[in-house]
Amino acid sequence: MSNVSSTDQKDVVDLKNPVLAGFLAWLVPGLGHFYQGRLAKGVLLSVCILSTFFYGLYLGSSPELGWGRVVYASWRPGQRRLPFLCQIGIGLPAMPALIEANRAASGKKPLFGGFMAPPRPDFNDSTAGLRRQALEDQPTLDELHKQLHRYFDVGTAYTMIAGLLNVLAIYDAWGGPVIAESRRKEEDEPETGSGEPGK
Repeated sequence: MSNVSSTDQKDVVDLKNPVLAGFLAWLVPGLGHFYQGRLAKGVLLSVCILSTFFYGLYLGSSPELGWGRVVYASWRPGQRRLPFLCQIGIGLPAMPALIEANRAASGKKPLFGGFMAPPRPDFNDSTAGLRRQALEDQPTLDELHKQLHRYFDVGTAYTMIAGLLNVLAIYDAWGGPVIAESRRKEEDEPETGSGEPGK
């Protein structure tokens, strides 16, 4: 005889392929939940996480400097962009930064008009020859801070938070919803059948 009630059976979620759901959730926030048929949660996560990310992009932008200046990838000494490790958690929306970083490293001009392109290296960096030529139209990091003031840091924080929130959404798509601890204990207890209380 099963000790799972009909209300407990309604709570079971078909995770389909959890690895694929996790990958889809990383690719686009909420997409893994849509794949699993969890539409309400998918819409909620997608709207909340993407709006946080795009608001951060908006804060770190200006018509003079370009758009999306707070999300960029750079691994050069003195210009490492560690916040990008959090921002990449949002998946596809942060991919232009990787494309622009690879183009700049190989001496090519930015594709998207500087959108998510790394800043121009300082002129005292003697190892950045090709990179400096490719990014000659881009502002330096000092210029970004000077013109955007605190909005550069606030926009960076918003985009980092969005990426980290999506990591939680990825975990939820991969592992499924959290089961309440009391219900789990009830399911683990075997039925005694002896009729004696306390045993």
